[in-house]
Amino acid sequence: MTDHQNSPHAPDVEHSEEGFYAAALPRIRNFMLILGPVLCAVAWAKFGFRAAVGFLLGCTLAYLNFQWLKSGVSGVADRVTNSGKAQSGAGIVARFLLRYVLLGLAAYAILTSFPASLRGLFAGLFLPVGAIACEAFYELYAALRRDGSGRD
Repeated sequence: MTDHQNSPHAPDVEHSEEGFYAAALPRIRNFMLILGPVLCAVAWAKFGFRAAVGFLLGCTLAYLNFQWLKSGVSGVADRVTNSGKAQSGAGIVARFLLRYVLLGLAAYAILTSFPASLRGLFAGLFLPVGAIACEAFYELYAALRRDGSGRD
């Protein structure tokens, strides 16, 4: 057993931790919205306009993919648990596959329009990785702060 399970305030701690982790996806989305423009400006300063455009388009595709994936997983979870509004299984699968078709078409359009921005595009697609890393550091910071404040 952990220390907080023995305390009289255990349900409050568990409830607050649940809320903290439930807010991880919105925090990751916010990190993406912050990192994208900041890193785009860095790419422009260091590698030029074309690389920055490619990076921005890659970030946009990565953000849309993240949002669509999140809604697809929520749809599947709702379907499995039969909670919320009922969604057809075929509709969920069609949206899941349509997401990749749209991303592929967008990437093709970018590559044919701006072939010099290929590296920037690929770098921008890694935006969720940076946002998840920021979230991991934030959770580590919060855990260390919580442990440090709980001691006498």
